[in-house]
Amino acid sequence: PGKARRLLLSQLFQPLNLQAGSEVGWEGRAGEPLCRSQKLMLQGGLIHPSSPGCYYYLPPTVRAMEKLIKCRPPPPAPPTSGFRPAAGEIPPSGRWEQMGPELFRLADRHGKGYCLGPTHEEAVTELVAAHSNLSYKQLPLRLYQVTRKFRDEPKPRFGLLRSREFYMKDMYTFDASEEAARQTYDLVCDAYRRLFDRLSLPFVKVRAATGSIGGTMSHEFQLPADVGEDRLVLCPDGHFAANVETLNGEQTSCPTCGKKLTQTRGIEVGHTFYLGTKYSSVSNAVFYSPENKPQLAEMGCYGLGVSRILAASIEVLSTEDSIRWPSLIAPYQLCFIPPKKGSKEEEEGAVLLERVYDNLAEVLPHLASDSVLDDRTQLTIGKRLKDANKLGYPYVVIAGKRVCEDPPVFEVWNQNAGEVLFLTKEGVIELMSKVQVP
Repeated sequence: PGKARRLLLSQLFQPLNLQAGSEVGWEGRAGEPLCRSQKLMLQGGLIHPSSPGCYYYLPPTVRAMEKLIKCRPPPPAPPTSGFRPAAGEIPPSGRWEQMGPELFRLADRHGKGYCLGPTHEEAVTELVAAHSNLSYKQLPLRLYQVTRKFRDEPKPRFGLLRSREFYMKDMYTFDASEEAARQTYDLVCDAYRRLFDRLSLPFVKVRAATGSIGGTMSHEFQLPADVGEDRLVLCPDGHFAANVETLNGEQTSCPTCGKKLTQTRGIEVGHTFYLGTKYSSVSNAVFYSPENKPQLAEMGCYGLGVSRILAASIEVLSTEDSIRWPSLIAPYQLCFIPPKKGSKEEEEGAVLLERVYDNLAEVLPHLASDSVLDDRTQLTIGKRLKDANKLGYPYVVIAGKRVCEDPPVFEVWNQNAGEVLFLTKEGVIELMSKVQVP
């Protein structure tokens, strides 16, 4: 009574296949290459293929996504508001034709056309336009959601990096002037920078094409990676960065300092657009000025690929056989490994380790649900430590040979720092008191 319930690894729904080869799932059967993050997520029981480009998210992945959503960048003042669009017909923005076969289309029983939303510019602009008495005093208006999106990818691949169904945080902003809208744009870009810095991800912000979404200015937040689908050019001193699709001809030198541009590939994890009045003019999304005259709202739209950030972070931080998470979003922060069944440390070591688990949950309640006890005591400590390393727990606490000393000493692996510490119970609690969770 009063103690946190211990979370046992044997009771988690996370079917492990840690010894599997590279040919796993749909992509393996089709003979297509597996990227690092896809292989590690399949083997670690984080995702399971349901059909080409579609995956089950298993509980650890759901936990990581929920943490990432909590980490979303703080909204620039004034506060944003959440929304969820209802299903509806497509307004005449032109994207029905422009998006082509990547748009999942369907018709209702009356023959009216609908689609599964890839983004929701039309829906949110229609919503704002329906409020015909909007005043300039209510602007800026910022509406966001975190929800599923759909694109009928011609060749889905690399797991969650290029799937047909994905999670995205998208925000749509409405301002009273172009100047105010561009200020909002800069604020959101700064918020995205802070998010990726918090996650310790090596991102780069690049000029990008506006594509089917449109607008007059666009930037992508990219994680450089060999498997990335975007080709980027970068100034070595950071003066210039662009997606090559924005360049006219073959630009080889920085327009600011003249140094030779380097080329790399990247995974797009965020995208920002200044839309102007492209959508507000179509839907007549207006507000009333101080002179009580109707004016079109100036818009921007912004997206963070939640499920893609998850996979991309594993792609760029992990080794070939071991997951490394951004510490903030690891599904579980801490794995406890008791002695092997039948060992001389078994009885005393198990009791002492469980006591550390319970004390930690009591002193640091925010970590109570972030700790796992690997109760597979039929396996050696070495085997369980190897599995813990593959799954990427930031911290592993082991009741090894020194647990029977006076005072008991625990072996603590700080995976992201690459160090092994030998600590008493008090030392373990002090170390974990510095751990942050969203």
